[in-house]
Order: sequence, then C-alpha cells, then structure tokens
Amino acid sequence: MSKRALEGRLAVVAGFTDPTAALEQYPTPPDLAAHVVHLADLRGDVAGRTVVDLGAGTGMLALGAALRGAARVVGVELDRDALAVARDNERRVGARTTVDWIHADATRAPLRLDPSTAGPVTVLMNPPFGAQSGNEHADRRFLDAVSSFADVSYSLHNAGSREFVESFASDAGGEVTDAFRATFELDHQFDHHDEERRDLDAEAFRIEWG
Repeated sequence: MSKRALEGRLAVVAGFTDPTAALEQYPTPPDLAAHVVHLADLRGDVAGRTVVDLGAGTGMLALGAALRGAARVVGVELDRDALAVARDNERRVGARTTVDWIHADATRAPLRLDPSTAGPVTVLMNPPFGAQSGNEHADRRFLDAVSSFADVSYSLHNAGSREFVESFASDAGGEVTDAFRATFELDHQFDHHDEERRDLDAEAFRIEWG
C-alpha cells in the first residue's frame, strides 16, 4: 500500500467525540500518521512486526500499522470513550491485522511481550506534549515506558524537543537515529482556542533502544 493510499484509508478514522484538554487529546492528522507509518515501514519497523501504539486515542497510528502489514498491533488508551471510537474505526478501515485494544494508563501499560513470540517491538505514539498545566513532562513519562520494552520507537513531540529527546534516549541506553519536522493542523475544539484552525509545529523522532 502506497503512502497516498494509506492516507486515504486513514481519512475515515473518526476523532474524539468529547476531547479532554487535560489529556491533550488532539487527533493525529491522517497525512502525518501515514507519513510516520510509511517511514517506519521503509525502515523495516512495521511489516511483520509487533507494533504498539501508546496513548492510542481513536486509533490512527495503530490502524496505520495494521493497514501496513504489522503482524500484531496493540493500542493502549486510558479513555474508554476513545477506545470505543477506535474499535469502530477498526471496522471502518477494514485492516487485515486485528488490533488488540487495551484500556490502561499508557505510562504503566500492562504489557507482557515475550520476545520469543512477539519478536522485535516497534512503538508508534503521539503522546501528550505536556503543554497543559499539571501535565508537564507528560512525554517524558511515555518515553520512560517505551524504553522498558521497545526495540525502536517513533514519537511526536512539541517543536524544540530534540535536545531533551536525545538526552533522555542516551541516558536510557537508546539513540535518536532520525528526526524530522511535522505540522499538526488543529481545528478549534477547546474553549482556550481562539482560532478556528491553527498549525502546531512538532517534531518526530525515531529511537533505537538498547
């Protein structure tokens, strides 16, 4: 499946019905999700592998991996309503790979992945950036969780996060191998938004974990 075709399939993925600002529930745009999944697949990190989406929301990245031929996909999400939408989205996109949806805190995900059966594990995630008061360093907690079980991860972060991500990965025995800029096109969805649509600058990182 080409990146363009993948984006087209992901375009039907519904977003949050009642997003929570404290959880920074911003939907991952289908073009950005398709780009991340496409790059990961080109690096051999999706097809035939176990892929985990931490903070899966309504399933955009998890379903992208399922459409691109992952052997097994797991989506972990704290919001039950978002998980219900994710299950509906799975039926919409019609991926051949079934997604196992888990209701849990992604930073303490109850995952028991046996290396002898799961094989190499790839994480795809769009964690909270930690921009909301009381939710500072949220992306740090997600990276900490990833470092304990992933072989490689792809994650989206607020623009200007490269020094932090590289430092964190190095301290945890990992290495940032790729980085690129990204843009979120966000529709008005919270009271503190004063524009109908705005662009949010972000960065994506590929990390190989030791």
